[in-house]
Amino acid sequence: MALVLGLAAAVPAQAAQAAPDFRVIAFYNGTWDAAHIDFVKEANDWFPRTAAAQNFSYTATTDWNLLANGGVDAYDVVLFLDDAPQSAAQRAGFERYVRAGGGWLGFHVSAFTTNASGWNWYYNQFLGSGNFRSNTWGPTTAVVRTENGTHPAAAGLPATWTSAVSEWYSWSNNLRSNPSIKVLASVDPVSFPLGTDPNQSWYSGDYPLVWTNTQYRMLYANFGHNAMNYSTNTRLSSTFASPTQNRLLLDGLRWLAGVGTTPPGAFPGDSWYSLAAETNGLCVDARAAGTANGTAVQQYTCNGTQAQQFRFTPTTDGYSRIGVRNAPQQVIDVAERSAADGAPLQLWAYGSGTNQQWLPVGEPSGRYHFVARHSGKCLTAGGSATTGVQLVQRTCDGSPSQSFRPTAAP
Repeated sequence: MALVLGLAAAVPAQAAQAAPDFRVIAFYNGTWDAAHIDFVKEANDWFPRTAAAQNFSYTATTDWNLLANGGVDAYDVVLFLDDAPQSAAQRAGFERYVRAGGGWLGFHVSAFTTNASGWNWYYNQFLGSGNFRSNTWGPTTAVVRTENGTHPAAAGLPATWTSAVSEWYSWSNNLRSNPSIKVLASVDPVSFPLGTDPNQSWYSGDYPLVWTNTQYRMLYANFGHNAMNYSTNTRLSSTFASPTQNRLLLDGLRWLAGVGTTPPGAFPGDSWYSLAAETNGLCVDARAAGTANGTAVQQYTCNGTQAQQFRFTPTTDGYSRIGVRNAPQQVIDVAERSAADGAPLQLWAYGSGTNQQWLPVGEPSGRYHFVARHSGKCLTAGGSATTGVQLVQRTCDGSPSQSFRPTAAP
């Protein structure tokens, strides 16, 4: 994969790779605030390496005039790492690009302004945020609450998760009052107080961190500010230290590019499927081919029997009940309607319970994870290759034990 550089870019070239799944171009300045400059340096290392592994191309440039002259038209997604367009021509070109369906992902400073009226379309309509209002200090992690688990960018996220370290911004506009804005993730109240300086901390309130505008193919991410030792210009944290946050970025990029993701709730077809766990290759199985209420759902060597074949029958809102072939009225059920991590899975006669309904979420690999409707937790296999281990629900974490490959049965 050839990495194209802007006039002042300083990103190492990557080996050529044919036919990337999609193309990303990232704009940056890298000239203001050591923490933002360091984030740009880190992003321009992490994204090319990730692009090589995930089969997309990543171009980094400081030539913002590519927005004005159509130079972005060959790209599926535009990133703003640490700034926004300044000239009228750049701004008009960017608006034309996204109105035509181009994808956009902006980080942290890309939404910072104290003069939203100076570019009303971008700050008040497209982003919806308005002016900068306040920030936390110093940079810290936050416990993040996933608010829209059916959006392709957020479908792989657990209900709550820990971000990487960042400084956090709040805004003058109430994003939730804008019908076009959908918040995907926000600060969970357990984070308060958020910040280390008592005079620049948040103690309560509603703070969206990731959102989309449904009129465009766009995402804004509040993070992008590394902790720094300013006296030595030394990085003290990494924006890419959270695997869950990284998954949000990658799933978000693929959604923005319109490739590689399967809408939550979609499944290959109305057939019977075996489900093999990525972590150990073992199949989801009804123990001893049982059909009675309470039969354990376990992992077992794949053998093609009907006790390992399941059909996904839609209920509502993308969820499905998962019936077993040797007793189709019996479905995968979370015992006692428990919402706890480690609650065991069993067969039980379907009674429309939310603990009997699962959201299939497609992954770029072609595998799926399955989210319980009542708890927001994921169907989980055992970590070892030991047969007979009962499956459970656990907080979704993107691990191989929660990823399953469906294979259509004869």
